[in-house]
Amino acid sequence: MARTQGTGSGTGLDRSLNGLVGGAFGRLGRAGGLVFLLAGLVLSGFGAYEGAYAAGWAGTRGTLTVQQCEVSYPSNASRSSRKNRRPVRCEGTFVSEDGKSMDAHAAVQVRRRYAQGAELAVQQTDPPTGAGAMDAEYVQTGMDRAWRWFGAFFGGWVLTGLGVFCLATGFAPFGRSRISFDAAWEAAGRGGTRSVVIGMIGVGLVGAGVSFLVSYFF
Repeated sequence: MARTQGTGSGTGLDRSLNGLVGGAFGRLGRAGGLVFLLAGLVLSGFGAYEGAYAAGWAGTRGTLTVQQCEVSYPSNASRSSRKNRRPVRCEGTFVSEDGKSMDAHAAVQVRRRYAQGAELAVQQTDPPTGAGAMDAEYVQTGMDRAWRWFGAFFGGWVLTGLGVFCLATGFAPFGRSRISFDAAWEAAGRGGTRSVVIGMIGVGLVGAGVSFLVSYFF
């Protein structure tokens, strides 16, 4: 009798522990889903923002006439990173396309050096805060850059779709999960979650692939 009671108590304790562990991993899955969702929204928003400026759809379009370009590396940058990434800052005079504004202290980050007198197509994202101020922001325009940012925009859809799936089902995409992927996928099909997830991930993958492919033709 005592042995039976011990077994029953052990079984009850095991069930309680399994319930606690399952609940913890269920919350972990939803927490991971929230991280994916927020990361996807941030990536899509940033890609759309930068892409709009790089394409010349937002801000003030104009030309920056280069006076000098300087290359600066962080003091702790490795030799390989210095070789693969060249943060070049070109300074010069910006004149808007309509001729209504000018900034003699304009500067823009680019990928390579330009000779003095070179004219760069840029977009003024933020105007100077005052006369003679040197705090205006510029980005170099070009559809190749714009399409790469649009690729990031669509890439955010993939992360957002994964976030929706994990939030709705509690599936943890990393480590031990409370429920299997098959069970989560079946549960998602009972409502509209599965269609939303498939649509977002599908559009994200196709959009990102097409955007990066198109960027190489500009």
